[in-house]
Amino acid sequence: MNEKVLKCLYDIKFAIEEIDSYFNQENISFANYQNNILVKRAVERDLEIIGEATNRILKEDPEFEIENAHRIVGLRNQIIHGYDTVSDENIWGVLINYLPKLKAEIIKLIGS
Repeated sequence: MNEKVLKCLYDIKFAIEEIDSYFNQENISFANYQNNILVKRAVERDLEIIGEATNRILKEDPEFEIENAHRIVGLRNQIIHGYDTVSDENIWGVLINYLPKLKAEIIKLIGS
């Protein structure tokens, strides 16, 4: 794997860890997420970074295997360009159902 791809994988890993850190102090719950505008915006920004890094990986190596890569890029595009269509429920679903899987996948790809 080349250095550009590896850097992007680390960017994804760090963004996921940052998202995880937003919930260390509080109980992880949809209500806490929904009622905290700072956390919501921070999560959205980190999801943008994850999507952009994934997009850069695919441009560098179109055959690179990241599960749901195109959906990750699509979420980034929705957050940036369709910000008025982003729902708290969708983002929460991503955080709970998909981000832990992506984190495990990225750690495996990096090898650490």
